[in-house]
This record gives sequence, structure tokens and C-alpha cells, in this order.
Amino acid sequence: MSQKQDDIKIVTTQDGSHSLFSQQFGEQYHSKYGAILESRHVFIEAGLFYKFSSSDEVNVLEIGFGSGLNAFLSYLESVNRPKKIYYETMEAFPVSEPDALKLNYPEQLMAEDHASIFQQMHRLPWDAVHQLSPNFHFKKVLKKFEELKESARFDVVYFDAFAPGTQPELWENSMLSLVYEAMRPKGVLVTYSAKGSVKRNLKSLGFQVENIPGPPGKREMIRAIK
Repeated sequence: MSQKQDDIKIVTTQDGSHSLFSQQFGEQYHSKYGAILESRHVFIEAGLFYKFSSSDEVNVLEIGFGSGLNAFLSYLESVNRPKKIYYETMEAFPVSEPDALKLNYPEQLMAEDHASIFQQMHRLPWDAVHQLSPNFHFKKVLKKFEELKESARFDVVYFDAFAPGTQPELWENSMLSLVYEAMRPKGVLVTYSAKGSVKRNLKSLGFQVENIPGPPGKREMIRAIK
């Protein structure tokens, strides 16, 4: 079920960190302005830190494991502060292990001491919970996003699917309603998209939608509160 190696191309973004380009979907996994810059801004600072301000234990749901960058950044934050994270990530089209292990995130983040954790994230079995540190539990779920069936479990959602123009069905109410149901009250959803139709869909489901400054190259992004 993983993407073929000749379908994935490793590219270097402007901050020096790698991203991936999928021939299958015709889209790059991260902003050309910087993979680490984008992931840190959108998901860590606007999502995880936002929730850390009111809780020492956070359940994270990621829609789109992809390169593993968001998961690795979240793990590093659990090492750097006394916060506990349960991290569950869904992926329907996994990157092959050989491609994933070429990515330069541990080096770019000056986290070579934790490179083995990044490697484990891609090597560990799917559909099982793994304790990667005292403060970080990790589970990969090999499913299509539309198969999400959870109720009031998650405090933060990293909505990191391919763009609405590439996979529009993932940004419709039928999918977003599943995410809404999976979130706890006052849970926060963050995404790089600032598309008007996405905002309208989120509002129609009951989210309070905030337009906040985006990462380099984007004026705005979305943060939505349940």
C-alpha cells in the first residue's frame, strides 16, 4: 500500500530541510519556503503550543503522517518540556521506508541524538501503540482518512492532507464532520489551508474559525476551535 520509490522524489526547500514530491498526486508535501518552518509554525506553534497553555497532557490526531516531520517535531517538544503527548496519525499511502530514511530532519533540527526515534517512527508496526519516551506514546493507523471513527478523544488535530485542489473530498463536510466528532470540547484543529470554502465548511459544523498569520509564503492559515 506504500507509494512506490519511483513515485516519490526528495526535494530541498528554502530552509534547507527536505520535502517529498508525489508523482501520484502531483503535489509537494510541504511549502517550498521551508518544510520545517511550515510544520513548526502551523502545527507546533499554532496547535500544540496553543493547547499546552492550558493542559499538561495532550492527545494529538494527525491527518496525514506523510514524511513524519510533524510527529518528530511533536516528539522533540515532549523531550524539551514536562508535557505528555499521545500521538495518533493516519495515513492511507505511506512513504516507503527507504525514502523516509533519507530525509534530513534530525540533522536540520540539530537533533541527531534523536535520529533513531525518527527512524523508528517509520519502521514500527502500524496499528499499535508504541512508547517512544516517558512522555510520548505513538500510534500509526493505516487507513483512509474517511475511515476515521472516534468520539471525543483528541485535543489537537493536525489536518495535513493534500490541498483542497488535489483531494477536495477530504475537505468536505463528510470528512470534516468525522474530525469534529473525534475532538474533545475546546479541541483545536490547525491546517495550512486558508481557503474560503474550508472556512465555511468548518463554521457550518460548529467550529469557531480563526484566521491567523500563516508560515512564510502564506498570508493566513486556519485555526478552528470546537
